[in-house]
Formats: sequence, C-alpha cells, structure tokens
Amino acid sequence: MQQLKLSARLIKFLPLSSLPSTPSSSLQQIAFSHSKGIAKVVLKKGKTQLFKDGSPMVYSGAVDRIIGRPPPKTGDIVLVADGTEKPIGWGLYNSVSMFCVRIMQLEEEAMRDPSCALDMKKLLETRTNAAIELRRRLGLPSSHTNAYRLVNSEGDRLSGLIVDVFGDLAVIASSAAWVENYKPEVEACINRIDGINHINWRPSVDILREEGMDVLDMKEVHPSTCPERIKVMENGISYAISLVGQKTGFYADQRENRRFISTISNGQKVLDICCYSGGFALNAAHGGAIDVTGVDTSMPALELARDNIVLNNLDPGRISFLREDATQFMKGALSRNESWDIVILDPPKLAPSKKVLQSATGMYRNMNSMALRLTKKGGLLMTCSCSGAMTQSGMFLRVLQARIFSLSCGAASMAGRKISVLREAGAASDHPIDPSYPEGAYLSNILLRVL
Repeated sequence: MQQLKLSARLIKFLPLSSLPSTPSSSLQQIAFSHSKGIAKVVLKKGKTQLFKDGSPMVYSGAVDRIIGRPPPKTGDIVLVADGTEKPIGWGLYNSVSMFCVRIMQLEEEAMRDPSCALDMKKLLETRTNAAIELRRRLGLPSSHTNAYRLVNSEGDRLSGLIVDVFGDLAVIASSAAWVENYKPEVEACINRIDGINHINWRPSVDILREEGMDVLDMKEVHPSTCPERIKVMENGISYAISLVGQKTGFYADQRENRRFISTISNGQKVLDICCYSGGFALNAAHGGAIDVTGVDTSMPALELARDNIVLNNLDPGRISFLREDATQFMKGALSRNESWDIVILDPPKLAPSKKVLQSATGMYRNMNSMALRLTKKGGLLMTCSCSGAMTQSGMFLRVLQARIFSLSCGAASMAGRKISVLREAGAASDHPIDPSYPEGAYLSNILLRVL
C-alpha cells in the first residue's frame, strides 16, 4: 500500500512523456507522444459533467488541482481530467483569468479525429473551414449581402475569437489571451479565404486585461493599415461603416430582423430609436415607408446614417436622422402627442452583467413604456435587448408585460396598453449558439402588437 501511494505521488510531479506507456485514453496516448510534458487540470468532484456535455469555459472554482512540473503557463495546451485523472478533453490554459481553461476538443472528438488532438494550429484550420462551409450553406456571402459573421466564438467552437467579414476585409475581434498568442496562425487561416484581402484586428482591451494581457501597447501590437471607412452591402442596401466605431464596425446580428422590418413598412410611418447608422430606418425606407425618423446621440453614427441616405439614393424628405437622447426625444414626442405606425427600440447594452440586471430592468421598463405610448393603436413595436444578462435570464418579455418580481408593473401596464407577441427572434443565423454554452445568447428581438 505504501508503494502504491508513492507511485501516485510520483505521477503528480513527472511530465506525462515520462510516465509508463499504458495510457488510459486516446488523449493520454497522444500526450505520451509529445516530447514535452503536458499538464493536467483535474476537476473537482461533481463538476465534470458540465464540461463533458460541452461547456467550453472551465472556471477556476471548478478546478481541484493541477498536475505537472513546471506548472503550465498562459497559452499552454493542457489536458482537462475528471476526479480520477482520466482526460475528458484538452484546451488552452490561462493562469490569470477566471476561466482557467478554454476547452477546445473533447475526448470522444479526439478519438474520432485524432489529427487535431493537442494541435491548436490544425484545430484552427479545421474549425475555420467548418465555419466557412456553414456560411456558404447559409448563402453568405451573396450578390446582395457581403457583410456577415464568419466566426462566432463559442458558437463556432473557437471561444474568444470573432471574425466579421465586410467585403474583402476581415475584422478579427479577440477576447481571449490564446487568440493574441496564436495571432500568426489565426491570420494565416483568414488570409487563405478567397476574396479576403485585408485584415483588421480589434482586440477587446477590457476583457484582455482580465485575461492577463499587457494591453498598454495593444495599438502598437495591432497597427491598422485599413481605411477608417468602407462600404458594404446587406440585403441589397449599401452602408458606409466605420472601422473605428462600435464593436467590429457593423451590427450584422440584426440583419434578418432588419430585413423583416422592410417587409412590413410599406405605407407606414416609422420611428427608429437608438438607430446607430440607420440599419432599421434604411430597411423601412427601402420597404416603402412614407416617413422614417431615426434618433441617436452619436454624431459619428448619424454622419454614417446620413451618408447612407445618399448611398442608397433615398429621398431625404422621406427619411431623416436626429441627434437627441432617446429618453428625452420620447418624452418630447409624447408631450406633442406624436405617434408612429411602427416603432423600433434598439438601445445599447443596459445590463452588461448580472450584478446590474435588476437595476437595468427599470431602464428597459421605462424606455419600453414610452415606446409603447408612441406606437399607434394597432401599431407595431419591435423592441430589442443586446444584454446577455437580460436575454439569458428570460425576463425580457416579463419586463414588457408583467410584474418584475413584486417591485413594479411591466412596461405595457405602465403605458396603459395591451400587447400581443407576434414574433420572437435573436441574432442572425450566422451567429450560431452552442446549446451547451447558453451564455452565448445575448440578443432578444420581440415584435409586439400594441392596443
């Protein structure tokens, strides 16, 4: 018995390559073939199933111990194992982040396709190719749409990597240390795509800081040679987009919802609140709306919106954009007894985390109450939330209609209106969500009939 205890103790401190060649799994076997030892992150009892089911983010509280000397460094490939030290998958380690490991491949996947096992370069190629093929099956790009999402982080099994394509330009948004560490490999994958001639990096500085990255010189690390503005097409509508603006430069996630607005706007008077560069407003005008008003506080966004009127040869007498705070505009419009056939409310992220979700419900409720009152009887309100905390809570519809816990009534009750739900949607189909990682869902888009 003493000899067995000693053997187990030795296993914890020897590199895997020096262990006896009796691997317990295919990943273990592949690890034996590596010239260097690969550390093993062992999960706590009762925490394994979540990750075996596919959740890619191993938070530090789920880790019992780490086996390997020297200890793994940020960016190292590690095995992820259950309490018996049997590997369930492998991923990329981070010594600083609250997410200790981002799992890249599960054990059963490695058994089916060992060519990618413990090989991040090969896995990047495989997953990127799969993402390209999926978009082709979705009809992207096409003659009428060349702005779309190519890689959607966890939804395409590359947690922390987002790639948006705008014509011949790919914008890479990194929110994980491994993406920065594998920058040459990521670029090589994207550069091989037909039609992509330029790459622009948009590191998520705040998130990367939490990942332990030195972000002070991030702009120097990722100098941009791309123009500040480019032109793209979506659903047959042209857009000038800014590569120094919001997110990657354009909200492709609302593409299918914008197209829907174009199908119901003929002959209607339309209000687009928090319009940014005019996506919904332009679709409404394109769909035959007789009067369209867009409202936003950002002057750069409104400059883009006004340029987009010219790009699409639209009648400026039929579509206009105003710079004003959304709440103040709605209050003013209510005082003037103004109303619209269709109102679109797409505010910025009001609940960036679960900590502020309860306070954010009040802001959503108040804004939607005013938007409902601005909607003509029998008219339509398309209301949105891009807050992941709100969408994942499942509370958004309750904010609109019913009581929030026992604190106050919903927006419809506040407005003295009755509503019915006509349509519920999320992000466009090129923004896939992994069911094992529901945290990837962030966008809610609900169409209401207002009575």
